[in-house]
Amino acid sequence: METHTKDKLTLIAKKAREQPALKFISLMHLLNKEYLKDCYHLLKRGKAAGIDGRTLESYTKEEIDGKIEETIGLMKRKRYTPQPVRRVELAKENGKKRLLGIPTVMDKIIQLGMTRILEAIYEPTFLPLSYGYRPGRGAHEAIKAINHMIMGKKVNWIVEVDIKEFFDHIDHSWMMRCLQERIADPNFLQCINKFLKAGVLRNGVSLPTTEGTPQGGIISPILANIYLHYALDLWFEGQEKRKMKGYAQLIRYADDFLFGVQHNTEAKEIRNNLTARLGKFGLLVAEEKTQVLEFGRFAQQHNTQRGKKPDTFEFLGFTHYCTKTRDGRFMLGVRTSKKRMNRALVAMNTWVKSIRNLMPTEAIWEQLKVKLTGHYNYYGIRGNFMALNRFYGKTKRLMFKWMNRRSRKKSWNWQGFDTYLKTYPLPTPKLTYAIYNTW
Repeated sequence: METHTKDKLTLIAKKAREQPALKFISLMHLLNKEYLKDCYHLLKRGKAAGIDGRTLESYTKEEIDGKIEETIGLMKRKRYTPQPVRRVELAKENGKKRLLGIPTVMDKIIQLGMTRILEAIYEPTFLPLSYGYRPGRGAHEAIKAINHMIMGKKVNWIVEVDIKEFFDHIDHSWMMRCLQERIADPNFLQCINKFLKAGVLRNGVSLPTTEGTPQGGIISPILANIYLHYALDLWFEGQEKRKMKGYAQLIRYADDFLFGVQHNTEAKEIRNNLTARLGKFGLLVAEEKTQVLEFGRFAQQHNTQRGKKPDTFEFLGFTHYCTKTRDGRFMLGVRTSKKRMNRALVAMNTWVKSIRNLMPTEAIWEQLKVKLTGHYNYYGIRGNFMALNRFYGKTKRLMFKWMNRRSRKKSWNWQGFDTYLKTYPLPTPKLTYAIYNTW
């Protein structure tokens, strides 16, 4: 049965690629027992529980098999209703809260099953300019695309855009209309609509959701990509770009995106038209975070003549800036943004402070190695070594500070700490990704 379902998804992807106008009329039957059991095994362990308090690990094999059979029965009778998500608030850098919605385990299984089906349908027709939450693509590929665009194309202006609380303001009616472009199975569409309107449990009270898709839901990323595929990507490629006399390109990672444009007037035109276009789909441009800035090899020359530094912009945790190679040629540089650096150091400080008395030093060191390696893997882009080294140095100082506070008597001086590091070394800064072409 599972092999059959996988074969079906492969066939769906093939048809979606070869027939862009095809609508899929029968999808709900793919959510069968063996397929959903496979989805259960694909879910990540160690995640937070939904409103029922159950985690993935709390289910026995017999329990989950029975729960899947029960849910399939409800879906066949059109009586399956997702439970409200559990509201979790995370602090953001600007003092505001990021709202996450944690589904129950069974709802996660159904969401993963539907997500895999949606990916089979939409992945073949998503445009190359989109990089977020897509197989074989990611943040590094988006940053590399920006580098190649600015270094290799006639880009003189960057339109930096921020959508205000994108996930919270997805319009449900427009979302369903976007899905109906490729899907004509009413039961499948109804199930997605139920997830959108499942509600949120907050302080014991279930609140309805009339817009948005909760961050934390497995299905949310693919729904966001589908929404922006129609609201933004196709609009830019099919309408805006064709009107431009000069070069213009969109690069998007989920709801983070920017435009590289040749002419200032056309950059401003894109910026102005974007407000109306996104507004049509219920989305608001954050005016204070959206700007048109001069950027590129000529921007560097112009600003040098004016006696000022060229503008910079931030994207996916990196500050992009104008610099030069050793032989004086223009080059796009990247470094860890100050916000991300501060966030990472605050998180490291909080972690060390909280666990320093709970674990032996050896266990703390093993976890620290994992954290440092993860930081290097993301921020280890060629040209960013100084920022990596700064993070490594400040992390060592944090460890020295908090490990010495485990008792009233200091356990280390700097000489002793360095000796310990020679015996039990930490991962040192390492570049893991090259974004540059050979020019």
